Amino acid sequence: MNGTVYLIGSGPGGLGMMTVRAREVLDAADVILYDQLPGAEVIASLPDTAECVDVGKYGSSHTLEQDEIEALMVEYAKTGRNVVRLKGGDPFLFGRGGEEMETMREHGIPVEVVPGVTSAIAVPECVGIPVTHRKWASQVTILTGHEDPTKAESALNWKWLAQTTGTIVILMGVKNLPKIAEALIAGGMKPEKPVAIIERGLRPDQRVTCGALDEIAEVARAAGVKPPAVVVIGEVATLYRDGSEGRMHITGV
Repeated sequence: MNGTVYLIGSGPGGLGMMTVRAREVLDAADVILYDQLPGAEVIASLPDTAECVDVGKYGSSHTLEQDEIEALMVEYAKTGRNVVRLKGGDPFLFGRGGEEMETMREHGIPVEVVPGVTSAIAVPECVGIPVTHRKWASQVTILTGHEDPTKAESALNWKWLAQTTGTIVILMGVKNLPKIAEALIAGGMKPEKPVAIIERGLRPDQRVTCGALDEIAEVARAAGVKPPAVVVIGEVATLYRDGSEGRMHITGV
């Protein structure tokens, strides 16, 4: 009899953001497949009673490709063991959890999804940036800055996104930030639109970098901004405080 596969979102970082159900399933797991995204604190808490397998995905360097990870999940589950695929944030928000669920279903393997707090909302929140605001943003659009490279063309309508009056939150967008800013400005977004980049949100070395849309790529390059990071575009970014009096200065705001 096949074991069950659990797709777990550990939240944006640290044990305090993990749900009770996620902890229960982790502690009862026979096998845990993880990468670096849950963070060092969560990884250090994995139970000694489980076989813990690092499946990589460190930026552009992958120990295993996605199809190899899914094959490993199937292999372990078919031995009757309960398998956890541990992810940062939420497993269904750009976490490829939907693909893994489909693969398990194809092999007749039971799947339980354990939702996690998404970094798209929690990380801006932790530095005082609400992704929606009664005054400035009645909608929020969450998108990936790193689409499937095998696509013939982008699935994102940058001209439409440039016209939005709400907040844009971009995950995995650091590498392509120059292209993203250029596409939004070309689509009609104001060059002075405020942007905040939160690196390593909810971790001890968290850092925030701010700038206007037309300068943010250069500001980020000069500051040495690196993933993981959440990019917030919109007037709500001006609510970030750096600990001094008043708002963080952003050109044009």
